[in-house]
Amino acid sequence: MYFEVNNEMSIKKRPSNLVKSVNRVIDILEELAKQKNGLRVTEISNRLDLPNSSVSRLLSTLAYRSLVTKDEETNKYNLGLKIFELGSYIFNDLKICECAKPYLKGLVEEVNETGHLAVLDQGEIVYVDKVESLNPIRMYSRRGGRAPAYCTGTGKAILAYKPEEEIDIMLEHKSLIKHTDFTITDPYELKKELQKIRDRGYAFDEEEFQPGVKCIAVPIFDYSGEVVGAVGIAGPVMRISKKKCNQMIDLLKKTGRAISSHLGYNKR
Repeated sequence: MYFEVNNEMSIKKRPSNLVKSVNRVIDILEELAKQKNGLRVTEISNRLDLPNSSVSRLLSTLAYRSLVTKDEETNKYNLGLKIFELGSYIFNDLKICECAKPYLKGLVEEVNETGHLAVLDQGEIVYVDKVESLNPIRMYSRRGGRAPAYCTGTGKAILAYKPEEEIDIMLEHKSLIKHTDFTITDPYELKKELQKIRDRGYAFDEEEFQPGVKCIAVPIFDYSGEVVGAVGIAGPVMRISKKKCNQMIDLLKKTGRAISSHLGYNKR
């Protein structure tokens, strides 16, 4: 069952006909995704509070289908390449990625800070593409990673152009958790911030999600005028001076317009 608004903003409720075994498989895959060095059966069992026998059977099936692999020396399981293969189908279908890639690369080359392309999913942003800067100190993130929309630059850049009723539904079902001393946790203040973003055309994340990290982002629109994503630049606060910040804003605006135009957006 969903609170239907659209595919991006749906807030999911636990269905009455949930298939437990499928849900457990997804839990296992998500746990493995968090661990670069893999996990043993007992480790997964303890993390998910599941019997060893159940986890072992599920892993055997996943290994048979190449969704996970097992290291016979350590008895640890890792995600298999089949996961990447399946994910790549979605990635390849996202036209926004294809359109944005050259612009994102060009943007990062100009400012030498990490660039992100993000879309919205159930009140969170998903980084569908990323271009690293050459700086040794940079923001940690990964393609496919998620973060709360309300306290990230790309997330707020998208939320600012969503209908107010969709924002209300998100606020009703998503807690505004305090991640840093600068996180906006008051719904009224968040709405005021979103209005500012609409007025100026770009969003800031002033250490609201990660301490010491600043992000500037702009929305991306499709041919129908609907916001479909955001492009942002993130880096250490100490490296983003006022002059560099202004430079980044100008370049981001041009980049956002270029990608939107490529997607058929024509603001009249």
